[in-house]
Amino acid sequence: MDLLFAGLLFATEFDDPWRWVDAVLVFACYCAVSSAAYLVNDVHDAQEDRLHPKKRSRPIASGRLGRRPALIAAGVLDVLALAIAATLGLRTVVLIGAFLVLQTVYTFFLKRVFLADVLTISGLFVIRASAGAAAVRVRISPWLLLCTALLALFLAFAKRRAELVLANSRETPTRPVLAWYSTALLDRLLLATALSTIVAYSFYAFTARHTPEMALTIPFVVLGLVRYLFLVRARDLGEEPERLLLNDRVILATIGCWAVSAAAILGTS
Repeated sequence: MDLLFAGLLFATEFDDPWRWVDAVLVFACYCAVSSAAYLVNDVHDAQEDRLHPKKRSRPIASGRLGRRPALIAAGVLDVLALAIAATLGLRTVVLIGAFLVLQTVYTFFLKRVFLADVLTISGLFVIRASAGAAAVRVRISPWLLLCTALLALFLAFAKRRAELVLANSRETPTRPVLAWYSTALLDRLLLATALSTIVAYSFYAFTARHTPEMALTIPFVVLGLVRYLFLVRARDLGEEPERLLLNDRVILATIGCWAVSAAAILGTS
């Protein structure tokens, strides 16, 4: 489930069709602005990507897509995103503007700053969750926002660890910021953020309005994080979180069980 739909789900407002329309619109909005950000990032990192065994096959790094067409497409997507956001209210415009600015600063500066790189990624995820709630005019729990930030940090640390292992094996780092990290440090940070995520989610589950039964979903969160941590540390995976999440059967089953149980609990609240 995309974070943009989190506010709609956890506020138990998913029986309102007009809110679903707004949620889909803000989803399209962030798809556009995220795609634009990826294009700008790939243009900026094309030289480094050519040294990476997987990223070198990307359209811009491989030369299949020129820099100028990519930047023009990014501009068009940003304008489209802002136009959609304007139909959803001022808060949505402000949030997407903040997302766009933070993503741009990350691409050109923060991605090379130790810890600021992963904290920025975490902030972008929190903006997405907040934007989803703002678009459908519901309040999202601060504990859920904290959980989102911590989970994003966990995934970012896992990604850095996998990149570092690959860079060390090739003896050619493809990210300058990797020089500031070590596998030992990242292992400690992964464990700390995993435990913090579980604590934050538990606080939400036990304090959720009209839904104390959400505590029953805590084991699924624990199992999912433990499984992901095992794959990252034992098998050096995590460079592509979306692929790992979609390809591991245990994680997929855990997410499915959490989604079904959470929907059933929230649907009866």
